[in-house]
Amino acid sequence: MRRQVYSLLVDNNPGVLSRIAGLFSRRGYSIDSITAGMTADSRFTRITVVSSGDELILSQIEKQVRKLEDVREIKLLKDDEAVYRELIMVKVRADAKQRPEVLSIADIFRAKIVDVEPESMMIELTGDQSKLEAFLNLLDGYEILELARTGITGLSRGIKDVTYLE
Repeated sequence: MRRQVYSLLVDNNPGVLSRIAGLFSRRGYSIDSITAGMTADSRFTRITVVSSGDELILSQIEKQVRKLEDVREIKLLKDDEAVYRELIMVKVRADAKQRPEVLSIADIFRAKIVDVEPESMMIELTGDQSKLEAFLNLLDGYEILELARTGITGLSRGIKDVTYLE
């Protein structure tokens, strides 16, 4: 099994995300993560889908997604030709005695403290998946109260394959 990251540029129409997710569901393809957001041009949305499968399944995914009416472009993002990021927010139980230790771990990873309460702290961290996993491993001795991850988003490096839509 191989992991593939697809970067889709789609028309910003109601239901487009649902139609893409529905295609995966109907065909039995797995979605490891999916993120979506409007681009600089409000007519378009960028959707990043991460899926796993053998070569046949991954090529079928690309072909099926390409056929969807709202899809303007699909790029296969390769690890060495793209930049991936993910956001994680972690709420950790930390009283006044534990807070300096948690702050020290957050500083190592250049994480931001976004909320502090008497018995907890909320930390925000952006990076690739290995950085986030390393951060969580260091927090292993602390009680994680809540955790939220955005899933991967990414763009290809450079300007050689930038698409300009009119």
